[in-house]
Amino acid sequence: MTISAYQWTLDRYHQAIEAGIFEDQAVELLKGELVLMSPEGTPHAYYSDRAARHLRRLLESVNLAYVRETKPITLPNASEPEPDIAIVQPLDQEYLTHHPYPENIFWVIEYAQSSLLKDLEIKSKIYAEANLIEYWVINLRDQQLIVFRNPVDGKYQSKVTLTSGVITPLTFPSLSVEVRQII
Repeated sequence: MTISAYQWTLDRYHQAIEAGIFEDQAVELLKGELVLMSPEGTPHAYYSDRAARHLRRLLESVNLAYVRETKPITLPNASEPEPDIAIVQPLDQEYLTHHPYPENIFWVIEYAQSSLLKDLEIKSKIYAEANLIEYWVINLRDQQLIVFRNPVDGKYQSKVTLTSGVITPLTFPSLSVEVRQII
């Protein structure tokens, strides 16, 4: 006997959301599977909020990008994750009709403590498969910024770990982000 799991499509997932099926559950769609989202601990909430405010000051004042917190992004690999922070094109009301697609996304950031393995292993592959050129993981346990860049064939070619200094996002080479401002 073969046991198969039900694979969700983006359309069915959206229909289930509209029907209120997941009202009391924090889930995200990753490669066609429903995955429970970890509850946000105090450090996670503090650091991700602080980073989002800092990035907003840097990006939104000059209308370079929107900073979206814990909002879905729609990816072609039957995935609709909700990254802690997504830096996206400022398309305003276009987001009334759809969540940001890969071509609308400059980079995403995940804060991780209990979800570190999921963010480093599973989500890095999902984001690379969707060709998101940059993905940052904040390892709250070790106070590290792990930067993934340059996806090729579903894998990031570059992975760098930082604990201090300045980082320049690939899509905004004139922007300098102090690492200590986001971790």
